[in-house]
Amino acid sequence: MKTINKEEFLNNSEFYFDEIKEGKIFVYPTDTIYGIGCDALNGSGINKIREIKKRDSKPMSVIVPDVEWIKENCFMDLEGENELAKLPGPYTFIVELNNYESIAKNELVGDLTGIGVRIPNNWFSEWISENRLVFVTTSVNVSGEPHLVNPKDLKKELEKNIDYLIDDGILDGKASTVIDLINKKVLRD
Repeated sequence: MKTINKEEFLNNSEFYFDEIKEGKIFVYPTDTIYGIGCDALNGSGINKIREIKKRDSKPMSVIVPDVEWIKENCFMDLEGENELAKLPGPYTFIVELNNYESIAKNELVGDLTGIGVRIPNNWFSEWISENRLVFVTTSVNVSGEPHLVNPKDLKKELEKNIDYLIDDGILDGKASTVIDLINKKVLRD
């Protein structure tokens, strides 16, 4: 695992874009906690994240470029569109996907039609947006363990399977609020 900072990542943007497209695994900052992710179109990268997290078929969310991406690739009613006005921010919205080509659906959500979408309010998400990527976002932990807020606390057992850690210091620590726009309920506050 190579540790880099924001400046190094942005100064070598083309290189890291190519690394993402190749399926490399990144630990990166969001506006809440550190996430672990890869290109959402790369099934082998997604499966590697499942192995790292010791996570079965539980769906994973994605960081999307913008609200328009959500409207173009997901079913959205007026109430749901109004909720999207909260973005960017510390929210994950569960929405019904209508464009199965926009992600590696089988690896991300399996037989489900719903997917969690995020647009964190931070520089990494802005970079994702500028580069028109869809990026897997899930917490950096083995399922059931605490979320990562300080990169220095990353467990050694996880490091060997991660390609890059973007160290952005200690983060807020409160995971995003999860709102299910399909069933109209808050799943995590």
